[in-house]
Amino acid sequence: MTDWTGGYVADIGYTFGYYAELNPLRTRLALTSAGIVAPECGTACELGFGQGLSANLHAAASPTRWYGTDFNPSQAGFAQSLATASGNDARLYDEAFADFCHRADLPDFDYLGLHGIWSWISDDNRREIADFVRRKLKVGGVLYVSYNTFPGWAAFAPMRHLMTEHAEVLGSEGRGIVNRIDGALEFADKLMATTPLFARANPLVGERIKKLREQSRHYLAHEYFNRDWHPMHFATMADWLEPAKVQYACPASLLDHVDALSLTAEQQAFLREIPDPMFRESVRDFMVNQQFRRDCWVKGVRRLPALEQSAALRAQRVVLVSHRPDVPLKAAGALGEASLSEAVYAPILDLLADHKVRTVGEIERAVAGKGVNVAQLLQSVAVLTGVGHLAPVQDEATAAKAKPTSDRLNVQLMANAQSSADVGYLASPVTGGGVAVGRFQQLFLVALKQGKKAPAEWARSAWEVLASQGQRIVLEGKPLDGPQENLAELERMAQRFEAKQLPILRALRVA
Repeated sequence: MTDWTGGYVADIGYTFGYYAELNPLRTRLALTSAGIVAPECGTACELGFGQGLSANLHAAASPTRWYGTDFNPSQAGFAQSLATASGNDARLYDEAFADFCHRADLPDFDYLGLHGIWSWISDDNRREIADFVRRKLKVGGVLYVSYNTFPGWAAFAPMRHLMTEHAEVLGSEGRGIVNRIDGALEFADKLMATTPLFARANPLVGERIKKLREQSRHYLAHEYFNRDWHPMHFATMADWLEPAKVQYACPASLLDHVDALSLTAEQQAFLREIPDPMFRESVRDFMVNQQFRRDCWVKGVRRLPALEQSAALRAQRVVLVSHRPDVPLKAAGALGEASLSEAVYAPILDLLADHKVRTVGEIERAVAGKGVNVAQLLQSVAVLTGVGHLAPVQDEATAAKAKPTSDRLNVQLMANAQSSADVGYLASPVTGGGVAVGRFQQLFLVALKQGKKAPAEWARSAWEVLASQGQRIVLEGKPLDGPQENLAELERMAQRFEAKQLPILRALRVA
């Protein structure tokens, strides 16, 4: 019998995650911040889209025409159902890379995205992808690729190999992947209890095993238990992509644009003395013990003149997507948690607290009298976007055009929330992508759209959905007893939703 999986875990679905780095609007901000010309994105493709949530949210909330493939037919089927329900015109397939990459009906692309999949595929598939990038990425187009990397994975890689081998050799095929993962974790615990010399030489391995127990088995299956699992050095990635004629441009993560969050002053000075930019990236990975890279590569990097970069950054539209009082003046980097200057960040956040869209230039003028200079403002925009409090915004005409499609997708996602908490995101035509909205909050939105105006009504509506399925609210790990306790907790949730999240969702044209 032919194994169509190629060693990739296929008997358990991937998580229903949304990855903002796959949003071309966010990529544009990263490239502009690095002084690099970003393309207009009319066509985009995601290879290995998992459940297809990111592709569908971006296709529904923007004018970009999305294509993609994921070889798992169950996942592709879910993705296609969302595309059909929203009418977002996404072309999503269940083909292996070797088949999809040679389709004759694909356009050339402005943007190609690969989230994580590079680490979990064979060398043959990597060659197919590199060739696809060479043939189908337009000149000036962007390749976003994230992948597990060294040296961050060096210590744990032997333990991962041992757990995978346990699942294959001692795990029972009939028990399913989840039971085999649990068995491998139990084995790892017992092994560590014997205090092997490996654990003494790598003391953080034990802590990582403990954290694995807390994570979704769906995530662990795909992250750790595929046959192919290949973290690689940045230089190795560059070698793979060299035939594709792309050049490394910048980090896709905006936090990685702010060196002070991850590097000491001494380390920054050391890196500045390295003339080769590619080798500099390799050295930086050692300094931060890089475990996962998110990179932008461009086919034909063109530098923005300083004047044009300044104008582009000032024209950038942003919106605050968090409740202002709940925004901590903290940001995490490789050096740990850093405190953000209240004198700089507070005036910016206070201005944006009404969740109105503003350009960076408008913010600059508004906070100029409060001692915030343009360099501080630009760094603040990068940090606040990187931690998820700010989002880049598309122009008004584009947002208006995308709203009907994003509305249809949201109707489908909220219908799914009647019975499942799998998808915790909705589409925003303002940001051109996804916004986090949990299951109960989606049920509140459904009640609101039905004409129910008070939080108590939203709570009762949500409870009717849960009660009809024999479900209860779980609080601090314990199900609540009886309708009254459940209704009381739902009403508290609804009141918080009305005060904190609903104004944001209205600003993002989700509600």
